[in-house]
Amino acid sequence: MKTATLPSLRVAPELRNALETVLQPGETVSGFVEAAVRQQIESRQTQQAFIERGLAAAAAAKQSNDYVPADAVLAQMQAKLDAKRNA
Repeated sequence: MKTATLPSLRVAPELRNALETVLQPGETVSGFVEAAVRQQIESRQTQQAFIERGLAAAAAAKQSNDYVPADAVLAQMQAKLDAKRNA
């Protein structure tokens, strides 16, 4: 498989200098940028999957009519917080 390139990125000199101060021994700016892009991709994929699971669970709960309304949950949490504060 052939490799591809990411677009060139212009940054302020201060950002480039800050980047160079945190590079590990033997690490390149290109390697750092690639790792950062990979981490962001993974993070966003994980976030998207989380949202999809939550929406699916909400739809299933609503369809089965087996759920607790948010207002009721918040009221229960507030009651617990108030009890702890008054204890």
